[in-house]
Amino acid sequence: MSRNVRRMNCPPDAVFRVLADGWLYPSWVVGASRMRDVDAAWPQPGAKLHHSVGVWPALLDDTTSSVTWNPPRLMVMTARGWPIGEARVTIDVKPFGGGCLVRIQEEAVSGPAKAIPRVLTDVLLQWRNAETLHRLAYLAEGFGQIDTASPPETR
Repeated sequence: MSRNVRRMNCPPDAVFRVLADGWLYPSWVVGASRMRDVDAAWPQPGAKLHHSVGVWPALLDDTTSSVTWNPPRLMVMTARGWPIGEARVTIDVKPFGGGCLVRIQEEAVSGPAKAIPRVLTDVLLQWRNAETLHRLAYLAEGFGQIDTASPPETR
């Protein structure tokens, strides 16, 4: 199982604001290229994100499902990426100093990717998920800077 951790300069709630907005998924998930639809119930368990992976002209339409939604602490998703397979992705967030620590864990749960030696998939996922957390930090730290006490026209 691949694990990455990143310190973010924002409260845990800011991370979950990004995760709750399904339309932002391709902005922070490496490999997701566009959104096709977001279930109205997202991010509640069972709801799906309908996205595409890859680059044109080799785009594959697929989905990611919410398994556990427990803000501001934990989200678990099942990410499909056929023909490669499905992965269980766990994101947990803990307050740390003036910000938070965000850990992402990913492991293949079905399909051909499950048959690839774990040492190889972990190396690839380490790189990918380091960039995923980097992108998530940009978005969450931006949300963490928003002054919600003031009306938008005065910000």
